[in-house]
This record gives sequence, structure tokens and C-alpha cells, in this order.
Amino acid sequence: MAVESRALRYFVAVAEERSFTHAARRLGIAGPALSRAIRNLETELGVRLLERSTRVVELTEPGAVLLTHARPALEALDAAARRAVRASAPHRSLVLAVKADADGGLLEAILAAVAAEPDTRPVAVRLCGWREHTRLLRAGEADAALMFEPYDPDGIDADVVAVEPRVAALPVDHPLAGAGRVRLADLGVAPADVLERVERDIGEHGAQGLAQLLALIGLGQTMTVLPRSVAAQYPRRAVSYVLIEDCPPAALVIAWPECSRSRDVAALVRAAAAVAQSRGIGAASDRTTGQPESCGVAPPAEP
Repeated sequence: MAVESRALRYFVAVAEERSFTHAARRLGIAGPALSRAIRNLETELGVRLLERSTRVVELTEPGAVLLTHARPALEALDAAARRAVRASAPHRSLVLAVKADADGGLLEAILAAVAAEPDTRPVAVRLCGWREHTRLLRAGEADAALMFEPYDPDGIDADVVAVEPRVAALPVDHPLAGAGRVRLADLGVAPADVLERVERDIGEHGAQGLAQLLALIGLGQTMTVLPRSVAAQYPRRAVSYVLIEDCPPAALVIAWPECSRSRDVAALVRAAAAVAQSRGIGAASDRTTGQPESCGVAPPAEP
């Protein structure tokens, strides 16, 4: 059974808006035309997708199932179209998504290593925010991403490039600021809280980014936990960085869309691993083989 993507887009809009009127406005079509399209979809599938009333639209159980699967299907279709358009560009670059202060200090060396490989496309860096990397990969707006765990793995393949310790960012007058190292219990932090600690702290304190959060730390209003390489990019006289000896390490990964066959992405993955190994921070992951080819990225062509 083949369902047109337009019908699915109409259904998703109604399901998300819970209103035919609002969905029609969002889609830029007339309300009666939208109603007919949804009725035709229900007839085609032989199921009732929506319960209509004068006040609100509710999903039936089949409708909820369709919504769950329709969203990623439409996202994948849009991503495929974007990749096709980008592939047609005469001087296409490989787009690497990176957060400016969360590249493990490896970005420049990785770019230089890729540029040294023969017959590889130039790499264009796409700066993004915390946890935005995988959205760009799934949307077809980036070919690869360099980021710290955790990340949303749906539709994503990745290799661990490097691991590094985490540090506590404390006010300089904090009782533990002068310690050589601390433990999570000393900080009152649970191990499960460290992976997304900095993003949570930024949100909870209304900061616009890490620089503002560190300013608040310098004023004695809070503390946070960071990968050591991120802390190294933010020296502050009012902030002390102290190694946490029992903290789960920060894992830097390079990721790409699942089942990608791009030779340029494979070259980028190899370059990232080589740079990390040369600096003594490389790590093979027990979640992958450590070989990009095994995760769906094609190896380079034989000469």
C-alpha cells in the first residue's frame, strides 16, 4: 500500500495542532480541502485516524501509531531531498557539525589531516548548539558531527574518538577549589547527573551559554561539571577547575547518518581517530568496532 507524502503531511499537521482550522492555516490550504484529504487517507487505509468534535480533534489508536511512524518517515524524505540538492552543487563541501567549544581541542588538527588526504572534499564547519548535532545529521544538513556523549542515537552511527576526564567548575573561594582532585560525593553530584549536567545548569540558571554560566559560577551562585578540554577553553580568574577522580569520563564521538556510504565521511572519521591517537587520547569503543567501514561508511577506493 502506497500513501502519498502530502497526505501524511496533512495528517501530521492536524494531529499536532489538534485542530483542522489551525492545521489548514499552518499548511496554507483551505479547511474543506484539508478535511477531504484526511477522509480520503482514512478511506485508503481503512481505519479511522481522528475523532472529530466541534472543539478538539483527538487521535485514535491507529492514528497515534501512524503519527509515531509518519514523523520520522517525512523527516527522512526531507533529508533525502536536501542531500540530493547538496550533492548537485558543483563545489560541494563536506559539512561537519561542531559546537564551538566542544571539539575536544581536536578540530583544527582534524581539518588539517583531512585536507592532507588526496581526493577528499573540503570540510565546511557548521557551528551548532548543545545536542543539535544529530538533528542536523538526520535532516540532511550535515554529513558528520563531532560531539560529546550523550546524544540521540536514532538513525545515527558513531565511533568514539577520544575519552578524557571531567572537572568540576567551582568558584575560586569554594572550600574544594584548592584541592588537587575531588570525588562526586564531595560535590553532592550523582554519577547519572554528570552526562548532561552543563546543559541542565545552563537552562536552570537562565544562562545564554557556557560563558554566562561560568560568570555565575565566578559569582559563587552555582557549580557545574565539564569535560577537561572544554574547561581549558574557558580560563577564568574567578573559576577553579578541579579534576573529579571518580567521574565517568567524557567521550568525544564522530557521528554520521546511519548507513552512509560517503568515502569523504570515512576519510574524516579516520582522520579524527588518527589525530586523537597521536595525542594519546584515542579510544576504541566497545559499542563499535572502531572501524568506520563497519558502521556503514564506505572505505576508500583501492588505487
